[in-house]
Amino acid sequence: MQTTIYYRDEDEYLIEKLERKAARERKSKSATLLTVLEEYFEAKKRIGKILTDMGVLNQDNLQQCLNKQENAKEEKRIGEILVEEDYVREIDLDRALEIQESA
Repeated sequence: MQTTIYYRDEDEYLIEKLERKAARERKSKSATLLTVLEEYFEAKKRIGKILTDMGVLNQDNLQQCLNKQENAKEEKRIGEILVEEDYVREIDLDRALEIQESA
């Protein structure tokens, strides 16, 4: 996928900041921009919402697991339940947790 970004002259400083950040992190500008956008849009979201935003979990399955978590005798994190129920893969949960922690 290719995206074109149009910006005004007064926003040039943001492009320069992006270029510096990309150079520091040894990433492409597009990868750095996606990371910045991800951090912005995923800030303060719960893990279930991040997983649904990623497209690896649907709302019905999330709700089933939230109900299971609420009715469980022992306390478990929602991510554990989602993996146990095979609604998400562990690698997807790890990625979602990484996003959540970086936000």
